[in-house]
Amino acid sequence: MSAVEFEVPAIVPADPQANVTDLLVDRVAATPDRALFAVPDGDGWRDISAADFQRQVIALAKGFVSAGVEPGDKIGFLARTTYDWTLVDFALFYAGAVMVPIYETSSAHQVEWILSDSGAVAVLVESAEHAARLEEVRANLPLIRTAWQMQAGDLDTIVAAGASVSDDEIERRRGLAVASDIATLIYTSGSTGRPKGCVLTHGNFVELSRNSAKALDEVVQTPGASTVLFITAAHVFARFISILNVHAGVKTGHQPDTKQLLAALGSFHPTYLLAVPRVFEKVYNSAEQKAEAGGKGKIFRAAAQTAIDHSQRLQDGRRIPLGMRITFALFDKLVYSKLRTAMGGNVTFAVSGSAPLGPRLGHFFHSLGVHILEGYGLTETTAPATVNLATKSKIGTVGPALPGVGIRVAEDGEVEVRGINVFKEYWRNPEATADAFDGDWFKTGDIGTLDGDGFLTITGRKKEIIVTAGGKNVAPAALEDPIRSNPIVGQVVVVGDQKPFISALITLDSEMLPTWLQNNGHRAELSIQEAAKDEAVRAEIQHAIDRANATVSRAESIRKFVILPTEWTEASGHLTPKLSIKRSVILDDFAGEIEELYSVPENTQNISLP
Repeated sequence: MSAVEFEVPAIVPADPQANVTDLLVDRVAATPDRALFAVPDGDGWRDISAADFQRQVIALAKGFVSAGVEPGDKIGFLARTTYDWTLVDFALFYAGAVMVPIYETSSAHQVEWILSDSGAVAVLVESAEHAARLEEVRANLPLIRTAWQMQAGDLDTIVAAGASVSDDEIERRRGLAVASDIATLIYTSGSTGRPKGCVLTHGNFVELSRNSAKALDEVVQTPGASTVLFITAAHVFARFISILNVHAGVKTGHQPDTKQLLAALGSFHPTYLLAVPRVFEKVYNSAEQKAEAGGKGKIFRAAAQTAIDHSQRLQDGRRIPLGMRITFALFDKLVYSKLRTAMGGNVTFAVSGSAPLGPRLGHFFHSLGVHILEGYGLTETTAPATVNLATKSKIGTVGPALPGVGIRVAEDGEVEVRGINVFKEYWRNPEATADAFDGDWFKTGDIGTLDGDGFLTITGRKKEIIVTAGGKNVAPAALEDPIRSNPIVGQVVVVGDQKPFISALITLDSEMLPTWLQNNGHRAELSIQEAAKDEAVRAEIQHAIDRANATVSRAESIRKFVILPTEWTEASGHLTPKLSIKRSVILDDFAGEIEELYSVPENTQNISLP
């Protein structure tokens, strides 16, 4: 089989002299009074115009200069997703520095590695808790000269100290970087070992922002476009969207506490959302369980199926029968409209990435009037490489290549990317850089297919393909994704490499479990440990597995499973900050449980753990 590739020419000519600060300068020149951000203010939000944002950026940049930050200096930044995150980001760009973002949930050991490997000379943290984590390893970081804490008022202190720095000095520094220069050093989430630093250039952000804004015109350049960011800005996905929004003039709010997200959506009324599939699963599952608790579970499920069938027919270009049109209109009034209101009432688009969404949820939300534009990318591709567009979309795929990007599927099925978004190199790691490229094509490590229209479908990770003792190749994601959509499933890992059959490790969702238990006539206060042994819970998990098994061959199906009496979280070391599973860590930590699955014949009952 020969390689298949699609390449989309850039829409906007490249500017080799441009850097990220030019995006803000151009935005202020075009619409100085347009609200570029909104910050919480009582029960509402207070707007910050493009011109006001730029003034605050310059004032903070002067403070960094006064504090001794030099062009090219690496500055660590550890904070939640708030307005101040992007303010600091652009202030460092204006000062000529290079931000090294750190996930706010990173351990002291991870903080030490990133600051040490990057050569950072200063670090800014948000809270006293973050400062304490830094202090644990400060003695091992001799290059760190200065540490600031935002909640201690240090941003104001920095700004005050920079009052004597001239505007000309900031303008000089702002113009130093060109497109090929490093803009930021972002460390991978570490799902497959020690995080590697990805050198992303100013050109990566500038060219991708300018081309993406054209491709996603209906999403980011419509009048009144706005969004609430809640994914951590330390992740390349939210970081890119933050910069894209500045370029496109989208009003951005922030809500770092996902438990307050629905309230924030209700008061902010965004027009589009940025989210990972788990968010959409939670919205759907919560709505279903709420309906179940109110005795309307059957109505909700009928409404959901109608929504999915309706959207599928529209995508396929088939006629909508009169009966379905009437039923759809009724459910729109009874069910769909309430979910739209819960999301703020104005959401028409959502950009989803980091993991497969699944066609079922895509079609469901599409019928709600929320067009989920599923995309695909990595830290090494400055986030998006492909994305479904408002005008060119296929639910169940991750879309076509963005303008300026090429996608190739190699003979062994690996997806490769080249273009304006591909990173320069791994920081201080030429061997890893060389291994990651085939010529100018970046080897993603993901397995996928391209259809005749250039739409990409991701089927799994190359290193995660399971080969059973019988020689059958199994992509775990094809089984894991549908099982994970069950309301009481937290996470799932499929195992079976060099084993006689496929099995699964399952964890329960502690948030959804009490509601499900109550709705099914059980004690809502059952612990995770008790629920793992409960027959009704086990039957529900078996039902989810049966549904997943129905989509694959017998040789690929899950024959046994174990429900673990624990959860996998970022804190436990089993999930990355974007909630992807650390498969290798899980396989090591639960090796005993896996062996137990294969220590007895296949036809025995699925096991419980004490």
